[in-house]
Amino acid sequence: MRLQLAKPAEHTAVVQWPLDTPLRDWAVDGIRGVAGLHRHEVRMIERRDASYVIKELPDELAEREWRLLRELADAGMPTAEVVGVVTGRYDTEGGLGPDGLLITRHLDYSLPYRVLLSGRGLKIPYLGDRLLDSLAGLLVRLHLAGFYWGDCSLSNTLFRRDAGALSAYVIDMETGERHPSLSDGQRALDLQIATENVAGDLLDLQAGGMLADGIEPMETALAIEESYQKLWNELTQVNEFNATETFRVDQRLRRLHDLGFDATELELVSTGAGDRLRLVPCVVEHGFHASRLRSLTGLHAEENQARRLLNDMGRYGAVLEQRAGKRLPEAVIAARWLDERFEAAIDDIPAELASKLEPAELYHQMLEHRWYLSERAGHDVGFAEAVASYVRDVLAAAPAEQVVRTGDTGTLPVID
Repeated sequence: MRLQLAKPAEHTAVVQWPLDTPLRDWAVDGIRGVAGLHRHEVRMIERRDASYVIKELPDELAEREWRLLRELADAGMPTAEVVGVVTGRYDTEGGLGPDGLLITRHLDYSLPYRVLLSGRGLKIPYLGDRLLDSLAGLLVRLHLAGFYWGDCSLSNTLFRRDAGALSAYVIDMETGERHPSLSDGQRALDLQIATENVAGDLLDLQAGGMLADGIEPMETALAIEESYQKLWNELTQVNEFNATETFRVDQRLRRLHDLGFDATELELVSTGAGDRLRLVPCVVEHGFHASRLRSLTGLHAEENQARRLLNDMGRYGAVLEQRAGKRLPEAVIAARWLDERFEAAIDDIPAELASKLEPAELYHQMLEHRWYLSERAGHDVGFAEAVASYVRDVLAAAPAEQVVRTGDTGTLPVID
């Protein structure tokens, strides 16, 4: 038997598990089944410091997915953290034993699609569109990086709250492939598979009476291609313009930034007509606002969360500059905002409630709550008052989302 660990110092508990026995026979503290459609045997082990997902599958597939998930992470793609892989398991008589094991860390604060689309305890306006857009955006990001998924589905994806939107993460890549770039045919096939799989996932929910009203399975699934093509075209299209209209370069970059992407490399080439230029985006990467927030404050956030926090930082910076009567360096504003607004708000949350949501999502929801309070009061409600009200009236009654089980849908707070 061979065990490979990506970060052995962080995951020492793995070596204590009964790795040489079939997964269905494991008797480990915190082990439980995982709801949903699974091609292979899957279990979760919940521990105090981390939760793990273990999947049993043939050695060659386990090795393949171990490699691809690590490549996805190295390429900056949103994916579950791969912990280890076990191959070459043998039975007590020396013969070939159970299939291999792939071990990943559970994605904290993630929500399975069955929870999001069940409609129990959640407001659902446009939620189907939000989930659809996040899945299409994930597929675009993979294709830009040369990854062919081969089995894109809601079952193989987890979603995290992102300031009123959703961010999608790959959790299953056993059919994937990595190429220098993908052909139009490869992209079209991957998109077709995604459409068929999503339709199947939604029809399965509908048949079980678990799909929220207002979400039509086939219509939702077929809309994936439109959402995908719109984003793909915006990120990859070539613009041709007059050589005197160089402001169009800035316009294109701003559109990319609004979508959460940044062009790290552009080409401006002459068309041969003498007065025309062609703008070609060569390398486009996601996470423009998240990267900027991280560089200014060290905070890690999803893209929409980062955009919201940066906007709040900008407004707070304007107040600081008005008080000082002069322009302030961006680094000074960021440091003051982090200390006086963000960390002050998070510190005001009781310790037993602070881990219910990620800090960036908590702060976003505080801002939303303050806006609702101000609308209702007819005047601007103070930030400290809004934080206290949010903790008392919203967060205290909300369940912890660090590890959400499919049966917990009845108590989830609204996502709108």
